Amino acid sequence: MAAGLSILIPVFNWDVRELTNSLAAQLGDWPGPTEIILLDDGSQKDVRALNRRLAAHPKVQYQELLRNVGRAAIRNQLAAAARHEWLLLLDNDSLLPDTQFLARYAAARDRAAVLIGGTCYEAAPPSDPQLLLRWLYGQAREARPAAVRQAAPYGQLTINNALIRADIFRRFPLDERLTSYGHEDTKFGLELAAAHISVLHLANPVRHAGLEPAAVFLQKSEQAVRNLARVYREDGLGTDSRLLQTVLRLRRLGLAPAARAVLGTAAPTLRRQLLSTNPRLALLDLLKLSWLLRELA
Repeated sequence: MAAGLSILIPVFNWDVRELTNSLAAQLGDWPGPTEIILLDDGSQKDVRALNRRLAAHPKVQYQELLRNVGRAAIRNQLAAAARHEWLLLLDNDSLLPDTQFLARYAAARDRAAVLIGGTCYEAAPPSDPQLLLRWLYGQAREARPAAVRQAAPYGQLTINNALIRADIFRRFPLDERLTSYGHEDTKFGLELAAAHISVLHLANPVRHAGLEPAAVFLQKSEQAVRNLARVYREDGLGTDSRLLQTVLRLRRLGLAPAARAVLGTAAPTLRRQLLSTNPRLALLDLLKLSWLLRELA
């Protein structure tokens, strides 16, 4: 029998019916047994009521956790519950690009132990100016062609839209100390690199539908910087990050204290600009540098 596929979707305050139904319609394109596992990580009552309806589908398992356990732990729990040899990890705010999404993964599955499909965004900017910063960041920093991602396959790895052999994922579970947003996939990628696990980047993106308001995105970005500082302090990882490289260079030059003071003073102004209707990503980079200098003081 052909190797089976378990599609794993952690759910948190998002209606996953469109994503789940689109995936269910394509399950026949995978040459083996399939399942979709949805695990709710403490969503609000109204969201849970919507998604519970999916449990009626014969290929869908839907369960709810009593409390929120975080981005890494819930993915590890999903992997533990999976029955099949391949795991497809998707964020709950993803949408499929077309009707050939699973077929492309099925055709490429024998080429590597880990396959990364990528992310795309709507071509036009959002009409709501509060969502513009997140859209700009996604277009400039996340929606990268497969060839660009393959040039640095481990550094460009994300656990959203990742097809991974189950034995590999269970060998390298996500770090559950990282309970907040960001960099759990950074550490995972570095562990795969150290073990010489093959990674292939494909042109098979999902569309990121969950644009957050700028204030929420800045909060998540700050959490991600804290996680980067943590994996560096505790594990010596993350040194391929350009942000961390900048901080380490400033340290070597003896300029870190001065840079921390200047950027700390500028931080409120940077934040106001990023919350405006004309945000600039270069200023986001400076704000993140300020946060990391503070974390690693």
